[in-house]
Amino acid sequence: MKQQLEEIHGAALRALAAAHDEAAVDQVRVAFLGRKGRLTDVVRQLRDVPQADRPALGAYLNEIKDDVDRRVQESLATLRAAARARAIAAQRVDVTLPGTRPARGRLHPVTQTLEHLVDVFVSLGFDVADGPDVEDDYHNFTALNFPPDHPARDMQDTFFVADGHVLRTHTSPVQVRVMERHKPPLRVIAPGATYRHGDSDVTHSPMFHQIEGFMVDRRITFGDLKGVLTLVVQRIFDPSARLRFRASFFPFTEPSAEVDVNCQICNGADATCRVCKGTGWLEILGAGMIDPNVFAAVGYDAEQVSGFAFGMGVERIAMLKYQIGDIRLFFGNDLRFLRQF
Repeated sequence: MKQQLEEIHGAALRALAAAHDEAAVDQVRVAFLGRKGRLTDVVRQLRDVPQADRPALGAYLNEIKDDVDRRVQESLATLRAAARARAIAAQRVDVTLPGTRPARGRLHPVTQTLEHLVDVFVSLGFDVADGPDVEDDYHNFTALNFPPDHPARDMQDTFFVADGHVLRTHTSPVQVRVMERHKPPLRVIAPGATYRHGDSDVTHSPMFHQIEGFMVDRRITFGDLKGVLTLVVQRIFDPSARLRFRASFFPFTEPSAEVDVNCQICNGADATCRVCKGTGWLEILGAGMIDPNVFAAVGYDAEQVSGFAFGMGVERIAMLKYQIGDIRLFFGNDLRFLRQF
């Protein structure tokens, strides 16, 4: 039996020497050390060996099993180390190569225009305020002189939310909230998104951005309003930009006006211009003197203070500033368009 063990030992060593991957080494382990392996068969044969010879043969068998197992583990470790070395060599990073620059993002043209407008107003001493996009009926309508059954509510094309709340149809509610908390003098703008249910076309969108602005103090006049708006528009476009004030109606201002700027795309020279429709003008904001009823709602004395308010459409200004002929391009997420900015 000792000769048999020596032959099995030699066969195991030759098989390990010929094994060139982990799977082959594992096959050798199973063939010699597994439950049905050759050395395991020899263990079963020990019962037929004379009692006197069993201790020596058992000890020799264990030496061979331990040697084969050790060599199996050494072969596996060698193969795994070689595999790791190959992987490291293949994945080696050349630190001398130039890095890959991530693509740089850019501000959306509406955001650029909004920030430019805010900078202009801040330079004129205006503070910046904000308010909730989901407003209660009181701040969005009632406090701004929209009685419950007033037909002017139909002008707003409102998105209604549960429990008497709405998606704000303008940023004017911020005016009310600021005046509720602070006393004059005030110079404030409120930029933000607004929502009105309606058709989407070249110059209209159900969601758009607006800057509400107002000034309240003693002896504020319509002339102050015209002066501020003219200066702002000329800083946004150029000193030659012209404004046109047209009489209009808004429940929260009296008198009220719609304000147009001369078309920066065609300047009235193109009868087919999609933006101004050949008129040479584009409405960009509504404005007027704050109605005494609004002052009453916030606890101001209309006999002691006066003020003006305006709301300008940011997308309309961006269209003129960048000569864009369709407001829907701002919301189309077309990277070919956005990368131009």
